[in-house]
Amino acid sequence: MNATILAVDQVSKRFAGRVALDSVSIEVARGSMTGVIGPNGSGKSTLFNIIAGTLRPDEGSVTVDGREITRASAAEICGLGVARTFQISRLFSEMTVLENLVAVARGLDDRAAIALALELLEFLEIGNIAKKWGSELSYGQRKLVEIARALMLQPKIMLLDEPFAGINPRLQNRIVEHLKTLCAKGITVFFIDHEMRIVLTECDLVYVLAEGRLIARGDPHTVRNDSKVLEAYF
Repeated sequence: MNATILAVDQVSKRFAGRVALDSVSIEVARGSMTGVIGPNGSGKSTLFNIIAGTLRPDEGSVTVDGREITRASAAEICGLGVARTFQISRLFSEMTVLENLVAVARGLDDRAAIALALELLEFLEIGNIAKKWGSELSYGQRKLVEIARALMLQPKIMLLDEPFAGINPRLQNRIVEHLKTLCAKGITVFFIDHEMRIVLTECDLVYVLAEGRLIARGDPHTVRNDSKVLEAYF
C-alpha cells in the first residue's frame, strides 16, 4: 500500500493574471496529521479547492490514493474518500444536527445512517445536541458538527479548512485529541489554519505557503526555525 495518500505535483493557478499558486508540490502520508500554514492570500484555500475539485489547476496534477483526480468532479473526488469542511459553516440551519448528518450519508439506509450519525456525535462528545436546530448552534458546536458531517462520508482523508479558528483553546485541544484518534484509525487529516500553536506542536509535517509559493516544509521544529518562515510571518 502506497504510504502517500495525497500528492500535489507542480500545481499552478492564476486568477485574471494574479498568481494564486506557483508550481506547488506537496505529499501527505497516509494516517498522518499534516498542516498548511501561510499568511492571508498565500494560496491555502486555492490549494484546498483544487484538491477537492471545486477549482481546476492551470498546470500540474493531483493524485489521491494512486489515482489522478486533476479533472475529476467534486462529487467523484468525494466518492474516492476525500471529505472536507469549510471555513464558513455550511450546515442547514432549518434541520436538526442529526438530520444534517443523515442528509450527507452515502450508500447507507436510513437506519444505518442514523446509527452512524449518533455514533459520531458521541465520539465528538456532542451527542446532547443531536436534536438541536442548525440555527441554534454556537460557533464551536458548528465546527464539531462540520467534522462529524465530513466523517459521515467515511473518508480516507479529511481536508479541514481552519478547524481551530475562532474557538477557545479548551475546545481546540478537544478537537486535536479527536483528530489524533482518527489518525490512529488510519484516517488522514490534512488541514489549513492560522492557529500556529496547534500546527507547530501537533502536525507530523508542515507546509508553508507565501504569495502562492511553497517556502518551507518539514517537521514543526524545522519549520519554526526556518528563516523564510520567520520573514513571511514576522
